[in-house]
Amino acid sequence: MTGSEPYLRKAQQTSLWQWYWRAFLVCGLAALVIFLPFYVIDGGFFHYAGDFNGQQITFYRYLNQLVKQGASYAWAADLGSGAVNAFSFYLYGSPFFWLSLLLPASWLPYCMAPLLILKFAVAGGGAMLYLHRYVKNPNMVLVGASLYALSGFAVYNVFFNHFVDVVALFPYLLWALDEAVYHRRRGLFAFFAALNLINNYFFFAGQIVFLVIYFVWKCATGEYKLNLKLFTVLAVESLLAAAMGCLIAWPAVLSLAQNPRTVDPAWGWKLLAYSNPQQYLAILLSWILPPDCPYETSIWTEGIIKWTSMTAYLPLCSLAGVLAYWRSTKGGSTKGILGTCAVFALIPALNSAFYCMNSSYYARWYYMPLLLLVLATLKALENDAINLKLGIRPVFWIMLACAAFLLVPAENTGDTPGIHFGVANNPAQLGMVMAFGIAGLLLFGWICGRWRGKAGFARRLLAGVLAFACVFSITHIATGKFGQWDHDLNIRNEYEDAVHLGQMLPEGGYRVDTYETRDNLGPWMNKSNLLYFGSTVTPSILEMYPQLGVKRDVRSQPDYDLYALRSLMGVEYMVLPPEKKEDFEKDFPHGWVQTEYETPEFLVYENQNNPGLGLTYSYYVTQEQFDAVSIKLRSNLLLRAILLNEEQIKQYGHLLAPLPDGMTSDLNPDTFQTDCADRKATACSRFTMEKNGFTAAITLKKENLVLFQVPWDEGFTATINGMETPILRVNSGMMAVECPAGENEIVFTYHTAGLRQSSMVCMIGCVLYAAYLVLFFLRRKHQKEAQNVNKLKKEGE
Repeated sequence: MTGSEPYLRKAQQTSLWQWYWRAFLVCGLAALVIFLPFYVIDGGFFHYAGDFNGQQITFYRYLNQLVKQGASYAWAADLGSGAVNAFSFYLYGSPFFWLSLLLPASWLPYCMAPLLILKFAVAGGGAMLYLHRYVKNPNMVLVGASLYALSGFAVYNVFFNHFVDVVALFPYLLWALDEAVYHRRRGLFAFFAALNLINNYFFFAGQIVFLVIYFVWKCATGEYKLNLKLFTVLAVESLLAAAMGCLIAWPAVLSLAQNPRTVDPAWGWKLLAYSNPQQYLAILLSWILPPDCPYETSIWTEGIIKWTSMTAYLPLCSLAGVLAYWRSTKGGSTKGILGTCAVFALIPALNSAFYCMNSSYYARWYYMPLLLLVLATLKALENDAINLKLGIRPVFWIMLACAAFLLVPAENTGDTPGIHFGVANNPAQLGMVMAFGIAGLLLFGWICGRWRGKAGFARRLLAGVLAFACVFSITHIATGKFGQWDHDLNIRNEYEDAVHLGQMLPEGGYRVDTYETRDNLGPWMNKSNLLYFGSTVTPSILEMYPQLGVKRDVRSQPDYDLYALRSLMGVEYMVLPPEKKEDFEKDFPHGWVQTEYETPEFLVYENQNNPGLGLTYSYYVTQEQFDAVSIKLRSNLLLRAILLNEEQIKQYGHLLAPLPDGMTSDLNPDTFQTDCADRKATACSRFTMEKNGFTAAITLKKENLVLFQVPWDEGFTATINGMETPILRVNSGMMAVECPAGENEIVFTYHTAGLRQSSMVCMIGCVLYAAYLVLFFLRRKHQKEAQNVNKLKKEGE
């Protein structure tokens, strides 16, 4: 009997769910150690950098308010967007977000770190459930759970926050599939597939691809014994999962289908090869070296590397255990799955299969093969016949070879002749990454060399993994956090002042803009704001803005020289830091007056040329005339005439006069003010933003079109004086209705397109799922009764 056997026997006597909670607590406590220093430094208001600060904190707080109000329309999401479509990619379906609804919205900025700790704990528990089937020693499963939950991918994606939700929930999906096949457990796979789909439709598309790879290899190697009955059961549960999980995905897909950023497939050579050699090196090293800060690269000067989540690093051991396992075994599904994933990573078309063939490069699917990397590592550690040096040595030499990026001679650029040494983008960061990688590998080799196969090996290795992961994770987060420390030092005061300012500003239908401030102050003020950072908004915004000279990728940020755009969009107030006052008055010299609304962090200027929301016109302009005007002056033009297409001109042209060609050539700041005054004179007397749309009132001398500077969305319906009326899509993406002469009460009501249908399908799916579980329970009960009867008969004989 070896020294480890008594410990192994004792561990095996502990129930699965006891081990689950151990993994949950171990990973949760490790995450607590990681985030606690920052939580203390930040005074409870944990902030990181970039997306985390601008989106994650903001969206958690804002959506908490929206859901509790029962709102279907989010006015503070850019120019206005459906709440489900704007936030389903981020957190609308996340169970962690719905749990946070137990807390007041004002608490959410102070609960980001606790929520992250919970996510890491859930990830560790899920990894334990999946891995326990394949590992003899449950103590080693704790090591595996920690490797997964505290992996480079998980820590890197704290920057995006909602990606960690996916890391946390995915292992349960894979575990449920195994349970369905190996133990004929019914219902688990359907439930967790639906949960992952609801949580994030974007990542679920990639999970489908991975599940296919996983299932095919499991069947091909004989590990899954597939028959018609099992195939039918899995097919039925997949359909039930799709039905139950479509609640949010269906409306989101309808919206995304109109989004030009998502409908962007690659063609030709872009399907076969990456355009830059550095991309291949970055992909290969991302599986070996600890990850860089998300917005900074240590080595690479070219390629698409930043913000792509390109890392599959396992803390302490890197790929050492995986390579040792690979070189020492033949066949098996684990090798097949990992080999297939490696090929997918290196071929653009296959990589993009995880993102519905979109041409944008991401590596945000690496968390799935990463769980198999953990499994291969544990198998190598448990098999004494596998020589770990077969993995440690090549990984060590690859890490050490990265020093070439610091030493290789390169020719100077610019006017200074000569050469310099090193091609790394950030030598100091590369040195840190290499130091962590090599130190972790050496520590891993030392622990394995001294205690492998002995009592307490798993506990010592677990201690090493946890200690290393905590130290590296703190360093990694600190690198990103303190790299922008000066920029974010005052973030808490700015956000709190924005909330206070939103309460100070008068009620009414208008928008605000911000000058030289951080992103997404609009949701904090609860105001529609021109400066907005968010990928998923009403698709018509993404179509309209480029035609008005505004670049719209992941944020809306109109240039300051588009002075007319502010008025066209109904901007009433400009918010700016006091120290930017002089710069603002230079950039906006006309029509802005400082107001009495101010806080220690912000001043507010009022727009004297705001015509309001809900405009009428005397002229219409054709698409040909619109296209002929300089892109910087098109907002001026739309303050003079409404843009109609040919069909609309045929039907509604009699209400307006065609704009004379001569009136497209005098668009300047002076005529702009006149046009604003003309629009204001006949604008709606009232415009009220509601939680499910908006209402307006206008009195017309004659029948006319009324333009609302609200993004066109098929989810809107409109009534005028109680009678439903068609909504026109005008001005490249705004909405208008035909109103009769006299007093008009206009009501626009928003219903998320597709949500009614998806709700019905979801309800039907849930009912069928419940019936499926009851049927399975009754059948299993009948089988047990039959077995008991047969047993009694045999005993009687």
